[in-house]
Amino acid sequence: MTTPRIIKGLALGAAALLSLSAAPLAAATDDDSFFTHLHTAKAMANVTVSPGRAGPVEITIQLETTDEAPLTAKAVSVTLVDTQTGKKLAPVEAARDGDDAWRVKVAQLTPGRWMLGLGISISEADHVSVESPILIK
Repeated sequence: MTTPRIIKGLALGAAALLSLSAAPLAAATDDDSFFTHLHTAKAMANVTVSPGRAGPVEITIQLETTDEAPLTAKAVSVTLVDTQTGKKLAPVEAARDGDDAWRVKVAQLTPGRWMLGLGISISEADHVSVESPILIK
């Protein structure tokens, strides 16, 4: 026979699980970085903005194929647009930081929602563009 105490415990546990599943998908880390995963039919990118707050930031990009194997690209450019004001920062060419890794430093981001765009040149004839919103605190 089920007691009211057990039912109450189950209900509280279910409520805790539901609140966890409703949490944002961006990963919070010790240094308050912002993480997002971008993908297209040809490429995927794991992008970390560190720190995820106003001021100078570093953006690291790890490229993968859709089979999750490292993707070697010829070049990667980063664009940032403030979604509230429409302010566009000049595109920045990322520096290679390994076969599938790239890095960009941005001098100053203001708090708010930004649209992060990646221009990935896989070969001379094969280019991929992908974008995702990011949040800067």
